[in-house]
Amino acid sequence: MFGEGVKSGELNYLVKKGNIFKTYEGKLIQSGFRSKAPGTIQSYEFEFSVADDSIANVLMLNSGKYFDLHYKEYKHPVAWRGFSEFVVDKIISMKEIDH
Repeated sequence: MFGEGVKSGELNYLVKKGNIFKTYEGKLIQSGFRSKAPGTIQSYEFEFSVADDSIANVLMLNSGKYFDLHYKEYKHPVAWRGFSEFVVDKIISMKEIDH
């Protein structure tokens, strides 16, 4: 493991895919980051993998909600862990988004 941290945002999607190793791949949309242009907001995407079926099931059933996700960062992705070097290993919190 190279590092670890927490990312927060709206869960855009989580899918299970792969030819030999089926892994869960997802995207979290983080908003509210300042853009270089004054008066605009830039969206940031966090792409990640999930190795744990129980975590993946919660995420798949709650797409569109706001999550705080704990992840571990690895130097390189490996096939059985997923396509990303970022692997979510815990859901810290989940809530509805106020639109």
